[in-house]
Amino acid sequence: MEDKGFQKVWELVKKLRGPQGCPWDKEQNHYTLLPYLIEEVYEVANAVEKGDVEDLKEELGDLLFMVFSYISIAEEKNLFRLKEVIDVVMRKMVARHPHVFGGKKLKTSQDVVNHWHKIKDEERKKKKKSIMDNIPRNISALIRAKLVQERASRVGFDWKSAQDAFLKVKEEIKEIEQLLYKSQSQEKLQEEIGDLLFAVVNVIRLLNIDPEITLRETIEKFIQRFKYIESKITEQNKSLHEVTLDEMESLWKESKRI
Repeated sequence: MEDKGFQKVWELVKKLRGPQGCPWDKEQNHYTLLPYLIEEVYEVANAVEKGDVEDLKEELGDLLFMVFSYISIAEEKNLFRLKEVIDVVMRKMVARHPHVFGGKKLKTSQDVVNHWHKIKDEERKKKKKSIMDNIPRNISALIRAKLVQERASRVGFDWKSAQDAFLKVKEEIKEIEQLLYKSQSQEKLQEEIGDLLFAVVNVIRLLNIDPEITLRETIEKFIQRFKYIESKITEQNKSLHEVTLDEMESLWKESKRI
């Protein structure tokens, strides 16, 4: 652990927010920095998905800087200090790993996950909180849906199988199909489509597939195939507006074969 390196980053943050620091940095608070924090997390995820080590190194540095900025602001407002943040995470991680730091016997990774959730649920119970509390609102709706469903599942409120959950998907599709041919409000249609998306996430989750990663991969696949269409049309010295849908569909099928 390069403590001196961390110290340098900490001093950099303090200098930027100090009297002779950057006007922009000094104006920021926990709320105004939130969009940048979320952006940095997604950029780290993007670097991991690409397998780009250099990019990952850079993005983790940006995220570290953001974390230190949050702690620095908290210190300025006398909310908490860096040492307290470190103490809290140390106590929490030691308590949640009794199989490493205590005598608890957990043989498999699934045993560890189950015990982890049990500890977290007990902590929430002591604080008189709902198991649905503390699920971030600013994350992807797909991730949030999965987290909500997982928490409900931990207390037995779940489908028995992915096959059973899929029946709900078919039911939601039928309801939407009926609404499409009726004079229904946009709000009602939106509600039913939301139910469909939630039901689909249930099926994906029960198949042990991550919905966020699955959709991200599908989006990337679509982008690559569409770029193929663009490149082929460019080779013909045409623009996308000059070709027909049938021509684009033909190139789309060609990209799938490739």
